[in-house]
Amino acid sequence: MEPVEIEAKTLIQKSKTPSNDYVINPYTGCVLGCAYCFASFAGRQFGRSAKEWGDYLYVKKNAVELARKELSKMPEGKRRGTMLLSSVTDPYQGHETKYRLTRGILRELERVEYPGLVRILTKSPVVTRDIDLLTSLPRAEVGMSVTTTDDKVSRWLEVRAPLASRRLRTLAELKQAGIPTYAFVGPLLPHFATQPELLDDLFGRLVDAGVSEVFMEHINLKPDRSITPENSAQKLLGITPRTTGQWLTDIGL
Repeated sequence: MEPVEIEAKTLIQKSKTPSNDYVINPYTGCVLGCAYCFASFAGRQFGRSAKEWGDYLYVKKNAVELARKELSKMPEGKRRGTMLLSSVTDPYQGHETKYRLTRGILRELERVEYPGLVRILTKSPVVTRDIDLLTSLPRAEVGMSVTTTDDKVSRWLEVRAPLASRRLRTLAELKQAGIPTYAFVGPLLPHFATQPELLDDLFGRLVDAGVSEVFMEHINLKPDRSITPENSAQKLLGITPRTTGQWLTDIGL
């Protein structure tokens, strides 16, 4: 898949997510294509459907220039807000190694000594490339989305994302570098309802990795997604189609 380079009109947006004031999405779309991702709506402006999620990427090639311009115009009082990279894309997906937009944006934040919290959310170990910039910012933290400790489950739901085990190692590497870390357990997979020991294992591994906070979100199941309550039950628990309905009733779905 070849990414499409575009000229964006704006970059820094007011955030609609809790605890974040601003958000920067250097890309539209995400090649990781996670089956449960709520952001599959993001390509509508380019005529892309939710079913195409993971099959396209639009690169905002002027993102660094926009960051420089918009930060220079941002009033001093507003620079204390939390800045999230990113909400509807992964700022460190594979093409970032070529385009280096996230790194360029971090450099602009460093240049103005942005005093607010710069918060990263990713699934990619590429983030460790920017440890030098993250440690030079006044306030920065990095979060990893981790939904399981089972790499087989990770590969089914997050086909092109780095394995869960690699993400846990990345959290530990960041912590060792002195960067505060957190985990985003999103979505909370349905099989945890009947196998809570797996959730205990996940939390234990996150503690071992040194995270200071854990955020959680329910699973995003809709008819136009490749993951449904039925196939998730059958895949995650080995439940047969005949007994799936009863299992869903038992856990309140």
